[in-house]
Amino acid sequence: MHTSQKLAGKVALITGGTSGIGLGAAKAFVAEGAYVFITGRRQAELDAAVEQLGTSAAGIRSDVTNPADLDRLFATIQAQKGQLDVLFTNAGGGEFAPLGSITEAHFDSTFDLNVKATLFTVQKALPVLRDGASVILMASTAGSTGSPNFSVYSASKAAVRSFARTWTLDLQARRIRVNAISPGPIDTPGLSGLGTDEAQAQQIKSYLASTVPLGRLGQPEEVGKALVFLASDDSSFVAGTELFVDGGMAQV
Repeated sequence: MHTSQKLAGKVALITGGTSGIGLGAAKAFVAEGAYVFITGRRQAELDAAVEQLGTSAAGIRSDVTNPADLDRLFATIQAQKGQLDVLFTNAGGGEFAPLGSITEAHFDSTFDLNVKATLFTVQKALPVLRDGASVILMASTAGSTGSPNFSVYSASKAAVRSFARTWTLDLQARRIRVNAISPGPIDTPGLSGLGTDEAQAQQIKSYLASTVPLGRLGQPEEVGKALVFLASDDSSFVAGTELFVDGGMAQV
């Protein structure tokens, strides 16, 4: 362990860490000296991700929308490591639905996954989080920009952004910093999944790249570096904020 590692000796949890931004974050955290727990709903994907991450990582099968799973998750972390220094609530998702054809099921599943699960992940983590820990919430550029057919997802991410402000105050006695990260379009399996086939996925990617001032999609590693900043003592005076990693998309 050499001291230049920004997360040396820290224990982190990343929910939804088996692919995309979650896996990119886990790789970045491990490279900076952290021990990382990741969660996912599917054991095979979890095992494959842990194999990539090496001996400084462990996978715990867990569905963040299931309170019993969350209880088991934090009991396991408590038993194995005793405390958490960093929590990144990355698990989330959304689907398109235009106003006029939004169903209750669409609303409930989006808010259960992005808002309710984020709330209870953080709340149930509190006994395990050490004083002075860093909590990072996965928000999105969609939380502050308009996007057609995406109103429920966008509203759920605006709610997550709001949590970072309020929880910074709720937790100030414990000096726990809560911040949100808002990626723009990142080249992940999730982004590819928005298309019904490979050709449509490429169309979507090309279109999204054209809307970014830097002219391209972001990479999971680029979000990983921003997350390392928020997780580490480099951001010791940063709290309640939203860090955009979006190539300027929501800024100009």
